[in-house]
Amino acid sequence: MARSLDKLYNFADCSGLHLIFALNALRRNPDNSWNSSNALSLLKYSASKKYNISWELGNEPNNYRALTGRAVNGTQLGKDYVQLKRLLQLIRTYSRASLYGPNIGRPRKNVVTLLDGYYLDGRVAKVTDFLKTRLLDTLSDQIRKIQKVVNAHVPGKKIWLEGIGATSEGGITNLSDSYAASFLWLNSLGMLASQGIDAVMRHSFFDHGHNYLVDQDFNPLPDYWLSLLYKRLVGPRVLAVHVAGLQRKPRPGRVIRDKLRIYAHCTSYHNHNYVRGSITLYIINLHRSRKKIKLVGTLRDKLVHQYVLQPYGQEGLHSRLMQLNGQLLTMVDDGTLPYLKPRPLRPGRTLVIPPLTMSFYVVKNVNALACRYR
Repeated sequence: MARSLDKLYNFADCSGLHLIFALNALRRNPDNSWNSSNALSLLKYSASKKYNISWELGNEPNNYRALTGRAVNGTQLGKDYVQLKRLLQLIRTYSRASLYGPNIGRPRKNVVTLLDGYYLDGRVAKVTDFLKTRLLDTLSDQIRKIQKVVNAHVPGKKIWLEGIGATSEGGITNLSDSYAASFLWLNSLGMLASQGIDAVMRHSFFDHGHNYLVDQDFNPLPDYWLSLLYKRLVGPRVLAVHVAGLQRKPRPGRVIRDKLRIYAHCTSYHNHNYVRGSITLYIINLHRSRKKIKLVGTLRDKLVHQYVLQPYGQEGLHSRLMQLNGQLLTMVDDGTLPYLKPRPLRPGRTLVIPPLTMSFYVVKNVNALACRYR
């Protein structure tokens, strides 16, 4: 375990990332309390190396019964977290370390959650399932339930989502790593941001079933390219979107599930190709026909940079390759990402959204007040 931790920490440190380590919660005493002896050894070793780590206890406790034949309820999990907090306070290096959790797989009645994983077990069996608006909207309903419980018990406490995928068992062969699965990923990012969830962790980067971001040869898969473009173009500040003709009032007892989904943020402050005040729209078109959008008001006479993501090759939605504005996305070499070249659109031009695509549009130099300052 020590050698694995060394490798993991060095990877995170070299990548400029902060490591949150989930300790093993499956080790149990006869009374079902957490056996922390192994964790204590690991904490002492990590402290001796002066590793700057935050901590979590366990992963998806709703699956413990299936894994070990022993369930852990919310009361016991809370006691386990108190025990872990006391352990951290005994070790000077970690006496003020951040502790995240508890973690759950899906919200249940009267569950308080601070760190949550979300999966669609059993609801994705074929590639076209990723196009179902009812499936894409499920996450929003679950988040509202979680927020209601958290606000009732610990108002202001942050909710993080640490895993999104077709299943919690590592994904589905030839589906979870396909172009079509990216619809779920991008829609989740937009929906979560609009609901105030400010941290989403992708599960996982490599070698975990079929939900990963790169293949066995470290070639980026569709969700990797989507994540890269998202990070490059989309800032954390969420903007309201109004689309004439799209925001229809639902009839009593009927929910409108739009196949054209539009999200707007301030453009990332870290992208020096765009001045502060620019706006990024990202659009999911689940229709099998193209759609047109006309920018109005202060957006009408601005230059727009278009980034359209589509599957590459004859496999269509099943493809594990992605193209940007008609060009195949591939690494230049083992350590060099390609240039993500936009397609400039003249001011006033109608945005034409191809069918079954995800696209980003940066509206340059809008000088939007909400986007001028952090």
